[in-house]
Amino acid sequence: MKSYDWIVVGGGITGASLSYELAKKGFAVLLLERDATLQNATRFSYGGLAYWSGTTDLTRQLCREGIERHRHLSAELEADTEFRELDLLLTIDAGSDAEKVASNYAHFAIVPQLLSVAEAGELEPLLNKSAIAGALTVRHGHISPTATNKAYCQGFLRLGGTIEFAEVIGFIEEGNRISGVKTAQGIYRCENTVVCAGGWSRSLLKAAGVSVGVYFTRTEILETAPVDLKLRTLVMPAVLKRFELEAESSKIEVDFLWDEPGKELQPPILDSGAIGFKDGSLRIGQLSRTLSDLNAKVDRETSETAIRAGIGKVLPDLAGLPATWHECSVAFSADNLPVVGPIADRPGLHVFSGLSNPLVIVPALAERFANAAGGEEDRAIELLSPHRFIAEGRRKKEEGRRKKEGG
Repeated sequence: MKSYDWIVVGGGITGASLSYELAKKGFAVLLLERDATLQNATRFSYGGLAYWSGTTDLTRQLCREGIERHRHLSAELEADTEFRELDLLLTIDAGSDAEKVASNYAHFAIVPQLLSVAEAGELEPLLNKSAIAGALTVRHGHISPTATNKAYCQGFLRLGGTIEFAEVIGFIEEGNRISGVKTAQGIYRCENTVVCAGGWSRSLLKAAGVSVGVYFTRTEILETAPVDLKLRTLVMPAVLKRFELEAESSKIEVDFLWDEPGKELQPPILDSGAIGFKDGSLRIGQLSRTLSDLNAKVDRETSETAIRAGIGKVLPDLAGLPATWHECSVAFSADNLPVVGPIADRPGLHVFSGLSNPLVIVPALAERFANAAGGEEDRAIELLSPHRFIAEGRRKKEEGRRKKEGG
C-alpha cells in the first residue's frame, strides 16, 4: 500500500489549491474528493474576490497577496480561471440611512464609494432604483470557481499528485496520532491529513474528537443557463444578513445544539444579489440556513419562491428567468477568520477551512500553509491556528452538557 506525505480531504477550491501548493514543495500528495462531479460550495459560489475587504494587518496582507496571485494564476496554472475585475454594487434598502450604512465600511482597506440612487442606476441599468436609498461601489475581483478548481487540479496532476474519488468516513488512529483515513473503498496511510471539506469539515473533525470552532450554513441559490440579459456589476446588499446569522449561531449559548440532530439554530435569511459569469449564466441568491444536520431536507419550492421575490425587488428583470435551484454547505468560523493549521493534541491532523470570506485569500493561505509544512515559520498560520478554539470548544461543550442536564 502506498503511503503519502499528505492526504488532502476535499477537492473544492481550497483542497485543490492546497494540494497544488504542497506538491510544489515536493511532497507526495493524495487529494480525496467524494464527488466526481462537484456539488459543493465551489460549484455554486458567486466567485467574488473581495480584495478590498481587509480590516486588520493580517487580513489586509492576505488580501493583497491573494489578489496578486489571482491576477497571475491563469498563467501559472496554464489554464483560464476567468479572472477579471468589475464593479461591486452594494445596495442600500429604500428607507435606510445611506450615510450610516456607508460608515460601516469606513474601516476596510479600500473604502467603497457611496452612490446616489441615480448614480447606482447608471452603474447598473437593471437596478430597480425605487427599491434603494443609494448604493456603495468598489472594484472587486471575480473568477469562475469551477474553472479555477479545474486549473488547480490539472496543475497538481502535472506535479505528480494523485486524485481519487472516495468519501472519507473516518481516520486511522494509532494512539493519539492520525496516520491516515478510512473510506468505503479502503484505507489510505499518510504522515499528515488535512481536512478541507467545507461544510463537512465539522463532522469529519468531530469524528476525530476535535472541536475547532468550524460551523456551516446551508446556502441556496438559483442558476440560469446562458441568457441574453447582462449584468454590468456584481450586486449584493450592503447589509449582509449572513454575517449576523453566523455570529448568532456560533454563540456559546447555542453551540451545543450543533451536535444535536434536527436543530435549526436561527431562522433562515435572504441576501438578495446576483452575478453574471463569462459564459452568460447567472447565479441568483442567496438564502442561508443554520441546520445542525447536513442532510436535512428543505422545501425547495418555498425557497425558490423566496429567492425570486427577493431579487424581484432589486433586479426585477431577473425574477422570472428560468433557473435551477441548488444548495450547498459553506463553512465559517466563530470569529469569521479561516481555521488553518495543525491540531496539536492530534498529531498528523490538520485543518484548512472557513475560507469563503473572503475567497480571495485562498491562494495566499494555501502557499503559506505549504511553506509552513516545509519547515518555514509563518506568523499568519500561527494567528489562524485552530488552537484559538480548542480550549474554548471544550468549555462550550461542558457548558452545553450542564445546560442539558439542568433542563
